[in-house]
Amino acid sequence: MGAEKEYKQNPAKEIDYVQVTESKSFKKLMHDRKKFIVPLTIFFLVFYFLLPVLTSYTTFLNTPAIGDISWVWLFALAQFIMTWVLCTVYVKKAAVFDKQADEIIKEMEEGGEGR
Repeated sequence: MGAEKEYKQNPAKEIDYVQVTESKSFKKLMHDRKKFIVPLTIFFLVFYFLLPVLTSYTTFLNTPAIGDISWVWLFALAQFIMTWVLCTVYVKKAAVFDKQADEIIKEMEEGGEGR
């Protein structure tokens, strides 16, 4: 955010956004984000939709796990836990991506190509 704030305070500096998108550091940032987000999204969607699919087409989750508590309740609870864990992981990783983006902004303000 620091470099972005500096840029907004000094609008006289023009950044060539085509140059930014073609730079090696920007392409690395986009690759890293995709490499992180796609598997996380696939995992989330599979885990999320597994509960209604399993409850609709199988009876496995209806069996008791702990006393009168069935597996369906544990799976549903696990979905809440999974959501909080994935959210925490994403927020920490997004901070890393923000630092990379700030470095790209600084690099472009200084006139570097980063290719």
